[in-house]
Amino acid sequence: MAGNASPNPSGGPNSGSGPGAAGESADWRGLKHDVEDLRETAVERGRGLMDAARAQAQDYAERRKGDAARSVNDLAQTLRDSSKTFDDRPNIKAFFDSAAEGLEQLGGSIESRTFADFYEDAEAFARRAPVAVAVGTFVAGFIAARFIKSSSLPPDGSYGRFDDRIS
Repeated sequence: MAGNASPNPSGGPNSGSGPGAAGESADWRGLKHDVEDLRETAVERGRGLMDAARAQAQDYAERRKGDAARSVNDLAQTLRDSSKTFDDRPNIKAFFDSAAEGLEQLGGSIESRTFADFYEDAEAFARRAPVAVAVGTFVAGFIAARFIKSSSLPPDGSYGRFDDRIS
């Protein structure tokens, strides 16, 4: 028999024509419509979830940005206070005052910029200096690996055993 040939050529319920086929086709269309509705609902909910996560991340970044700006400004004030002890040495006092001024500008810049501005600056730097980013990533990975290795337990399990501490 051919692929679409029906064993019942008389047009009965298995023939592909007639009331059974029409009902089956309507069922498939209904099922397809239901699946499309589910897909659209899932996409809408996914977008809503992503928007909520993005808003929460930006809110967190804004709060941390304010904390960072305050810390930088506090450090600048500490430097200004320290420079007062060098009134008799104008060169050293000028160095401390210059550093404090630079930190105050940095604090103001942190406070006035948005998270998107920081992201754009980081992306622009990565495009301008990809080698520096690659080297920095490698160095950070190397330092992290050394830190993890040094803080892990020895493979022989002798860490913290009483008889090892005695001898």
